[in-house]
Amino acid sequence: MQINLKWQGFPWRSRKGEEQEKEHAPDYGRYSFRKKEILINGVKGIGAAALLSWFFYHSFWAMLPLSPIVFFTFREMEKELIRKQQQQLADQFKDAILSVAAGLQAGYSIENAFLEAGRDMERLYGADSLMAKEIRYMKKGLRNHVPLEILLVDLGRRSKEADMEDFAQVFAIAKRSGGNLNAIIRRSAAITGEKIEVKREIRTLLSSRRYEQRIMNMVPFLIMAYLQLTSKGFFDCLYFNTAGILIMTGCLALYLAAFLISRKMIEIEV
Repeated sequence: MQINLKWQGFPWRSRKGEEQEKEHAPDYGRYSFRKKEILINGVKGIGAAALLSWFFYHSFWAMLPLSPIVFFTFREMEKELIRKQQQQLADQFKDAILSVAAGLQAGYSIENAFLEAGRDMERLYGADSLMAKEIRYMKKGLRNHVPLEILLVDLGRRSKEADMEDFAQVFAIAKRSGGNLNAIIRRSAAITGEKIEVKREIRTLLSSRRYEQRIMNMVPFLIMAYLQLTSKGFFDCLYFNTAGILIMTGCLALYLAAFLISRKMIEIEV
């Protein structure tokens, strides 16, 4: 059962206010690159294109047809940063709801338990942490008489994390249907926390496979560099002639296919 609760934001109308709202209520399914990240990713993309053009064609002119690699680098980096952002939010959310459950057990109201959890997040992760900002955003919403369940459903929708969305839906149903809200929240918090912890353990196991994949991707270049240093002219027959260019293009296509397949193999949704 799902409750369709959608909050349209705070009631102020100014353009500046809308921009401030967006800053405080980010969509975690997107990522905005900073200037430094744009520069770093641009250098990485150009470096990758230069590496491929030199090793496979022995000419930097080949960077022109290989220039789409720069855009591929940005797209892959964006996916990686979004994944890390969502993981960070989920890990902090687990600690936040456990703090909420402890607050309820201590006798706080549900709203005050969340506000107290915000202070815990600031102590644990700092005032600029994702969850600390989200709870400050909830505090503003509560001051504007926005129900807590709507704020949580909004957070779950923006997080793109199934566990957070499920918790928000359970909370909304419990809040509206009545019953023993504290017991329901404590139980839901424990289950959600366990699920997020299991996912974190799986991601830790997968991280070693990602490092192995990166090393394996570099092995062909290390072999080619070794042969070029120890046996100069070994690859000359493959450069600057039609047959050699066709052979190296085929090798490049096989390498890129293997690269994409290896990335697909370790991209497991948890």
